[in-house]
Amino acid sequence: MNNDNIRKRNVLIGGAWPYANSSLHLGHLAALISGDFLKRYHELLGDNVLFVSGTDCHGTPITERAMHEKVSPKDIAERYHKEFKEVFEKMNFSYDLYTKTCDEYHKKHVEEMFLKMYKNNYIYSKKSMQPYCEHCNKFEADRELELVCPSCGMTTKGDQCDCGYVPTEEDLVGATCRTCRNKTIQKENTHLYLALSKFQKQIEKYADARKKYWRTASINETEKYLKEGLKDRAVTRDLSWGVDIPIDGFEDKKMYVWIDAVLGYVTATQKICEEKGLNWENFWKEDSNIKMYMCHGKDNITFHTIILPALLLAMNENYHLPDVMVSTQYLNINSEKISKSKGNGITISEMIEKYNVDSLRYYMISHGPENKDVDFTIENYVSTHNSDLVNKLGNFVNRTLKFKELTKVPCGIMDEQINEKIKEKYDAISSCIENLEFKKACNEIIELIETGNKYYDERKPWVQRKENIEEFNNTIYTCANVIANLSNLLEPIMPETACKIRNYLKISKPSWNKIDIKEEIPLENIGILFERIEVK
Repeated sequence: MNNDNIRKRNVLIGGAWPYANSSLHLGHLAALISGDFLKRYHELLGDNVLFVSGTDCHGTPITERAMHEKVSPKDIAERYHKEFKEVFEKMNFSYDLYTKTCDEYHKKHVEEMFLKMYKNNYIYSKKSMQPYCEHCNKFEADRELELVCPSCGMTTKGDQCDCGYVPTEEDLVGATCRTCRNKTIQKENTHLYLALSKFQKQIEKYADARKKYWRTASINETEKYLKEGLKDRAVTRDLSWGVDIPIDGFEDKKMYVWIDAVLGYVTATQKICEEKGLNWENFWKEDSNIKMYMCHGKDNITFHTIILPALLLAMNENYHLPDVMVSTQYLNINSEKISKSKGNGITISEMIEKYNVDSLRYYMISHGPENKDVDFTIENYVSTHNSDLVNKLGNFVNRTLKFKELTKVPCGIMDEQINEKIKEKYDAISSCIENLEFKKACNEIIELIETGNKYYDERKPWVQRKENIEEFNNTIYTCANVIANLSNLLEPIMPETACKIRNYLKISKPSWNKIDIKEEIPLENIGILFERIEVK
């Protein structure tokens, strides 16, 4: 790949906004680490990159937890927002801005966008029948209800079933209140609705043009909804915690979180651009030089492929619609879907306390649920760590740079076949990343490490050192060059490890260009990259 052809794009990467109602588990990491991987890769290419996300602080899940803990929703939101930020920092996520939906800047700008849609007649008021609990004396949000899923037959909350089915308003008729366990009745209520049905043809055209950049799950889920026909959706809720509705007569309601959170990609871009002195429209207004990624789990697909594009179109301000949908499937734990009720999720914090951060990053990128559900077990993780990172990468770096009595990279001649192999890897790995084949990209890197190890074994430098010092120098010099270029190739996946290697070889900064290292670099303080994990 010719890097000159893809340099200086304005790249916006949006990571899905986790709910502030429980700790982040490995499923969240599997869905969101793609954003950081892409951010680091595009920076190496020299693109202008922004990576934004934040904590989803509003909605029923937060108010439910606040009620249960007898604190305010804001207390819950702030607690988890702080925890999320700390976790992402420990995982070395390179967000330009990780904000929150209860941020005043966000709320103000979302209200302005909401008002534009209303004035454009894409948001309208409508009276409709809604579930009402006579015992609790209030209208019920979908998440506050329980029903039998029409798709799989299992008992589910009213917002979304584990099977992926999203209950319709008709499905919620007669649903049970989860608080008091009584059946709800239908009662008239007035809400504001997004005229989603008006965007059917535009979303069909958009999805058809962009789907070559989407993973299969995004294509299938979007086509399913489009085939059923887009239906208008309520954009207001009977809640006391959330973004205000800037329209007279709706002061007692709040904005639905799905409109509030996805527009956060825009408000976060606006805020960070103000702070950096950039023009936010360079990342959001229609321009052939924009490339926009949305990274999320499969339960968030339609919010990014249908809802967000519709909201942007409703403002009628020439917004650039998201290009690439980086959706992931589910990460199961020991063959079970992660479930709060079962308590079977492993939190990111638990893994960080026990294991190496770069190792965890590598595993999630190289073994994540790209195109199908994946089962995570500690045994699989440990096996991958010991095999790929200890036996292959760590061993190659250690035995090359810590060769007995070696104090500097010797003067040598680079092996031409290895040199060509390195050049090919940059192009091959770029192609994998741009095609969202992150596992394949990792495999390409491991293949280069294996090539280096094989070359080392076949050349037998421990023999060459005694019998042919010139060939010994060529061997170590060639292997050192492989290691130097691995520091570039590994940067998006394992930034701490890549930095260690650069320090070993006195490389100032990473790039996506082949490195030809200088001879006679002093080799000092070469440490062990990864410790072997023993399973007890």
